[in-house]
Amino acid sequence: MSTVLQTIVEKKHYRFIDGEGVTWQDAIRLSAESLVADGSVDADYYKQIVACVEKYGPYVVFEHNVAMPHTQENATGAHKTGIGFMVSEKMIDFGEDEDGEKKEANLFFTLSSTNPDEHMNNIQQLSAIFMNDALLDALAAARTPEEILEAEKKYPCEEEF
Repeated sequence: MSTVLQTIVEKKHYRFIDGEGVTWQDAIRLSAESLVADGSVDADYYKQIVACVEKYGPYVVFEHNVAMPHTQENATGAHKTGIGFMVSEKMIDFGEDEDGEKKEANLFFTLSSTNPDEHMNNIQQLSAIFMNDALLDALAAARTPEEILEAEKKYPCEEEF
C-alpha cells in the first residue's frame, strides 16, 4: 500500500512555487491546481476553502509552517479523495489568528474528500508527517517529486497505516 507522499507523487498532485508576492488566497488556489488537473476537484473548489478561512480565520495553518487547506463536509466540487501538495520557497502570510499569533506557511497539503475511510486514512498519515520535524524540513527543501520521495525514505514516519 502506498503512503500519502508516494500517492501524491504517483498522481502528480504536487507543485513547487517561488511564492514571491503570492497571497494566501492565491496559495490555496495554486495548491489545489494539481487536484483540478486530474478531475479530483472542480476549478473553483478552492473558493470554498478561501471562504472558510475568511469566515473562521487561519485555522488551516499549523505548527512548523504547515497549511492543510480544507473545507467543511458536503463541499461541492470534490469528485475524488486526494491531497494536493505544494512547497513555496517563500512563506505565505495568512495574517493572525484570534490570539494575535502570526500564521504563515510554506508547506501545503490541500484536501479533497468523497470517501470518509480514505479521507481518515489520509488524515492519520498526515498527522504522522506533521509530527516528524525532520521530514517536514526535508519536504520544505524539496524542489522535485524525487526529493519528496527521498525525504520520506530518509525520515520515515514511525507508524505505518
